[in-house]
Amino acid sequence: MASKWLQYARRVTFYPSIIRSSANTITASGKRLCMRKLTTEANNGQATPNNSGEEGLPKELFSKIQGDPYVGISSTSFGEEVVKVLLAPITDSDIEIKPDGLLYLPEIKYRRILHKAFGPGGWGLIPKGEILHFQNEIEGAQLITREYALFCHGRYVAQALGEHTFYTKNNLSYGKACESAKSNALMRCCKDLGIASELWDPQFISEWKKKHAEDIWCENVRTRDRKRLWRKKSSSDPFPYPWKANQ
Repeated sequence: MASKWLQYARRVTFYPSIIRSSANTITASGKRLCMRKLTTEANNGQATPNNSGEEGLPKELFSKIQGDPYVGISSTSFGEEVVKVLLAPITDSDIEIKPDGLLYLPEIKYRRILHKAFGPGGWGLIPKGEILHFQNEIEGAQLITREYALFCHGRYVAQALGEHTFYTKNNLSYGKACESAKSNALMRCCKDLGIASELWDPQFISEWKKKHAEDIWCENVRTRDRKRLWRKKSSSDPFPYPWKANQ
């Protein structure tokens, strides 16, 4: 069946959660690290040419990542203090809900947890492929995807495909859409560290929704379709385009 999604300069078949294309399309640049050519010396904070590795990585660590993209995986558990931070319960007020009913933690919360556990500079996301851009000509939506790997203290932790769908009428820039896809990949990678694991617990999800969320009828202003969408009881923000709450 012909797909309604078209990739710029390349036709692929797109299903709701699966992109069927050649493996090379997704991982063509899997070993290429998009990094800066400068690093900062710890003693005086001055930027100097990088003669060791890239992005400030020690030469031996950079070489290990190039030779083994899964360096350090499952070699040993992180320290007790790190584990305590990663597995700490999240508060109800930090949780948000998407219109489709999916609970999530804002991306900045994940970053703060990683900063607290590993320290700024002690973790990072490495792009593992090119940015893929798809166009839905029927609905006027665009899909951005890119794969990333999460490293913590020089060790491979997880790898995930980040994605973000946006509509041209949202006035969302291409750069922001790519950043949203990166944030989505970060969230998915953090699952393997146990961060915010409550958000995948069916019992927790059900109880949270009863206390903090509501589903109401909404209408698609483009197609006039109607369905129930979710939001927090405390929220007065409008639903994202093209959905509008029925009065």
